[in-house]
Amino acid sequence: MEKSCSRKGGKEGIEMSYHKKYEQWCTDPIFDEATKAELRKIGGDEKEIEDRFYKDLSFGTGGLRGVIGAGTNRMNVYTVTKATQGLANYIKKQKGEERGVAIAFDSRNKSVEFSEKAALCLNANGIRTYRFETLRPTPELSFALRELHCIAGIVITASHNPPEYNGYKVYWEDGAQITAPKDKEIIAEVQAVTDFASIRMMERAEAEEKGLFQILGEKMDDRYMEELKKLVLSPESIRRMADRLKIVYTPLHGTGNLPVRRVLSELGFTQVQVVPEQELPDGSFPTVSYPNPEDPKAFTLALKLAKETGADLVLATDPDADRLGVYAKDTKTGEYMPFTGNMSGLLIAEYELSVRRELGKLPKNGALVKTIVSSDMADEISREYGVTVIEVLTGFKYIGEQIKFFEQTGSYEYLFGYEESYGCLVGTHARDKDAVVAVMALCEAAAYYKEKGLTLWDQMLHIYEKYGYYKEDLVSITMKGVDGAERIQKILADMRSHPLQKIGAYEVIALRDYETDTRLELATGKVTSTGLPGSNVLYYELEKGAWCCVRPSGTEPKVKFYMGVKEKSLEAAQEALEGLKEALTEIVK
Repeated sequence: MEKSCSRKGGKEGIEMSYHKKYEQWCTDPIFDEATKAELRKIGGDEKEIEDRFYKDLSFGTGGLRGVIGAGTNRMNVYTVTKATQGLANYIKKQKGEERGVAIAFDSRNKSVEFSEKAALCLNANGIRTYRFETLRPTPELSFALRELHCIAGIVITASHNPPEYNGYKVYWEDGAQITAPKDKEIIAEVQAVTDFASIRMMERAEAEEKGLFQILGEKMDDRYMEELKKLVLSPESIRRMADRLKIVYTPLHGTGNLPVRRVLSELGFTQVQVVPEQELPDGSFPTVSYPNPEDPKAFTLALKLAKETGADLVLATDPDADRLGVYAKDTKTGEYMPFTGNMSGLLIAEYELSVRRELGKLPKNGALVKTIVSSDMADEISREYGVTVIEVLTGFKYIGEQIKFFEQTGSYEYLFGYEESYGCLVGTHARDKDAVVAVMALCEAAAYYKEKGLTLWDQMLHIYEKYGYYKEDLVSITMKGVDGAERIQKILADMRSHPLQKIGAYEVIALRDYETDTRLELATGKVTSTGLPGSNVLYYELEKGAWCCVRPSGTEPKVKFYMGVKEKSLEAAQEALEGLKEALTEIVK
């Protein structure tokens, strides 16, 4: 090692712990030379050593997510296979070896390597794997594992995070990401793997010879496409408008390019243009700093192409193609207008439910599932069509879990699910948000409304006029490192110990604390249950139909403030929202 690992100062126990780990990674023969060389380069950077080794990369309820690099608090082959060994131990306890595990990966750096190492770790534990030959969307993994009756699934992706990140998501046999109690049981198994030497590995040639390492390819793609196309409600509208509806699409260097183009082509859409600079997979995402369809900057090239071609609709999917961003033309101004995740979800919900009613296909026990931080307009839409709304905690896995419950009990028929973070699901072919099916549904809706002389933006305005002007927003505040994590916890603790009576111009009517499973009515002092699982979330019900919610991110070092209002015009709603946003950000100053 080039430099000493000693350090002066306090917090002796913690420092010795992370320095000891650093020394081990620099010297232990189990770690390869490239890893050691990377770590030697930071020998004099105390802050960097601390950040890489002060903790193990957390295996949360969705899996791993972190910056790629060497260290216990980084995404690398060692942390990935450590997590996989824990998962393997759990699968063996469930006697699921023969059922196997489906594995997919996106375009991010190291995704190919991480997915292969995960497969070979499972193989070394006697567990068969079905790994896609090349990159595939996350929702297709959800579909594939159910199609193959696998016990579990893994996706190597960091979704929409910046280029330096990668991640590892675990799915269970129902096709959804792991939920209680399995999430905590799997986490316990992962945490029990404390020695990297205990991780089992196998050479690929041996795994293939034994039939443990199997490849998924076009046949699974074909089945996925078949299921998507069954969900079309207005084939005649598509047929009549397919040559007239102009669509610009960007996969943002991710997995969406082939499946999105294929499904639109097979449905008959002919005027589809893909942004050439962002068409090919590239884990460095060279044309965007942040490959997130929630970020307006991600649309720069797509909007340029749309203006050149006079497109009706502009679409972008994130790297693993589970989130969809949308712009549509305003007929009055000719400008391209952005949709939030709430807006696109609500537009699809209104389309699906209204057309189903036209066709006589609305079941008596239909359900729409949304998260607690998604727009309340969904409740209005559901009332219009006689559909039950079911609220779940933040995270699409809880929507997927509801589909499982519906099938087990026969209580409801799933019609649609969405969350504010640009994710939704039409159909039950997958149990996670699916941007490929969302593209399909939005283009179908665009064709349907184009026949009526409307763009999707025009239709969105009609929806506001019908149900009220609902506006929502999200403020995320990043707090990195040890100090940041402590500060996030302190913010939540302070808000619990000093309950807010008023936020901006709004009186607080009730406070829901999902960690203690309580809903407190401030005027009466009445306490009831939230009815949802425990989670570190505070939700404020405000007067005039407004609300706000605070929670730490489950995947990034952020505290998130969600909020929503309802007013009598878009302008009034925007003004009220800005006031609420300002009041909330004052809380953390």
